[in-house]
Amino acid sequence: MNEDCIFCKILKKEIPTELVYEDDLAVAFRDIFPVASTHILIIPKEHITSINELTEEEKREKLMGRLVMIARKLAKEEGIDEKGYKLLIRTGKEGGQEVPHIHLHLMGGDWKVKPNI
Repeated sequence: MNEDCIFCKILKKEIPTELVYEDDLAVAFRDIFPVASTHILIIPKEHITSINELTEEEKREKLMGRLVMIARKLAKEEGIDEKGYKLLIRTGKEGGQEVPHIHLHLMGGDWKVKPNI
């Protein structure tokens, strides 16, 4: 874990948030600045700064696949699976990544901000 990372602080329960999902590798919670009626962040429990830090090792490949499968499960639970939803991972400053900890955005339902990506 990274001492300065806001998501690591959430994982250590230093910053309270209601988890909508948790397993041994990942957690999910609602974005505090949602752009859609469903906007959930899915993060690995392991601190990985960005996609650029991923290696081809099997463990990390499985972890990223797990994040996508969690998103699929949550989309169904949120009732957005049939109409459609967006999955987004931003990488680096110019890619719009604001928190240096890999996170997958699950967004769908009624959009509060018109999606431009």
